[in-house]
Amino acid sequence: MKPVIVFKNVAHEGPGYLGDFLTQQNILWQTVNTGEINSLPPSILGYSGVVIMGGPMSVNDDLPWIAPLLDLIREAKNADIPLLGHCLGGQLISKALGGEVVENPVKEIGWGEVNVSQNEVAEYWFGEIESFNSFHWHGETFSLPQGATHLLASTHCKNQAYSIGKHLALQSHIEVTAEMVKSWCELGVEELTQFAMSPAVQQAEDMQQNLLLHCFFLNKVAKQVYGQWIKGLVHR
Repeated sequence: MKPVIVFKNVAHEGPGYLGDFLTQQNILWQTVNTGEINSLPPSILGYSGVVIMGGPMSVNDDLPWIAPLLDLIREAKNADIPLLGHCLGGQLISKALGGEVVENPVKEIGWGEVNVSQNEVAEYWFGEIESFNSFHWHGETFSLPQGATHLLASTHCKNQAYSIGKHLALQSHIEVTAEMVKSWCELGVEELTQFAMSPAVQQAEDMQQNLLLHCFFLNKVAKQVYGQWIKGLVHR
């Protein structure tokens, strides 16, 4: 099978648990740093699946790699090569497919419950899971492109996930590991201080309380979701 390509937009937001999962499934994968614009592939047809990770930038920023990446996302959609976006990655998929990315009513940072929509498509992705504690770190939110089915919502962000066929966009981070959470808390200390009074922002100490247990249960959710996503990988 062709490899899965994973687009990294910043060094500290890698594939996390997803990389472990793909390796366990004997699925080849490789990362590309979007900031190194010359490393972007000219076509996406050489890959079995496309993953886009998160990052602190906005899809509406004037960055040289955003337009070519949006073109690759559209190429993947047209070729039925499955897309999987996490946070900024989900927002990039939305923008590429005709949706909008706007400021969320509040910053959402830390652990918080998301509820699974009651429809057959959501049941396909999440099985018997009705709600779970996900990890969040975002200030913007996406709209659902045409043809999308709503999958997840939280108290502070109504569009937490959607799918279009085999393509999946997530606003929250189901890929995080304990090491990633610790790293983000260290790198994001100024942001945490700035938004300390927000109703949806946890501080580092709270985020890291029972961290291994939080990640253990989130990994189980991710395993269910990623297990469904890999069923769509292109085998030719």
